[in-house]
Amino acid sequence: MNRRGFLAMAAAAGFGGEVIAQTLPFPVIDTHIHLFDPTRPQGVPWPSKDDKVLYQPALPARYRKIAQPSGVAGAIEVECSPLPEDNQWVLDIAAKDTIMVGTIGNLEPGKPEFRAQLDRLHKNSLFLGIRYGNLWGRDLGVEIRKPEFVAGLKSLADAGLVLDTANQNADLIAATLRVTDLVPSLRIVIDHLPQFAAPADANLRELGRRPQVYVKISEVLRRVNGRVPTDLNFHRPKLDEIFGIFGEDRVLYGSDWPNSDNWGTYSQVFGVVREYFMAKGSGVAEKYFSKNSVTAYRWKKRTA
Repeated sequence: MNRRGFLAMAAAAGFGGEVIAQTLPFPVIDTHIHLFDPTRPQGVPWPSKDDKVLYQPALPARYRKIAQPSGVAGAIEVECSPLPEDNQWVLDIAAKDTIMVGTIGNLEPGKPEFRAQLDRLHKNSLFLGIRYGNLWGRDLGVEIRKPEFVAGLKSLADAGLVLDTANQNADLIAATLRVTDLVPSLRIVIDHLPQFAAPADANLRELGRRPQVYVKISEVLRRVNGRVPTDLNFHRPKLDEIFGIFGEDRVLYGSDWPNSDNWGTYSQVFGVVREYFMAKGSGVAEKYFSKNSVTAYRWKKRTA
């Protein structure tokens, strides 16, 4: 066996419980990371001070060092603060490091100030959309009954921006399907679908037939009976289910860093999906790790 073959096998199998970093034959775009800095004078809404894993600065330089060995060339931040002013803080931080190709902000479409906030943030090409769902006490199913909220989503669609949905359950998936009926021109990204443990229902399968809906195969690792399985075969049934519903053109890679540190290292998180998608061929893997993110988010290159 030649050295390249050995390294490929080593990357898939791992040694000592750690997946060895192995770059792919194409650049990787990580569509889901979080940026925050607990050392700011005002602190952060999340994570909490008693979180011994996450309560430290999560900034592009640290991320770059961790992710680049896996071939990551760009990342999209997903906002983890409900404070409107933190949208600008993230944009300012992202502007300083070209590994950041975009951010998904945190705004409330039903608020009177939403349109002005959106217009201001959208002037920055790094601003790609907003996140809404089971987060900060919000309920998409309740909000979409309000005309002003639907009007806000239409403004988002008219601007060519994206709606990410957070923390899946059956009610949120049903509400997301309703959004596609109310605002069919809005591109939607369903975050962390593997964490939705229930079998796919009729609403999720119908979303799979809506071409404007994408899913992140992210947060794949999870704790089971006190341990975190990293064997692909443990996760394969759920990955097969999602891939079967949405297909190769509407699945996206996201690490959920640094929240992913709760379950494993970056290379462990990356290694499971790398093994799964590379087994489907380089063309399919490139769509998942890179090409589909351009279609979903319409991010722009910052470097060659």
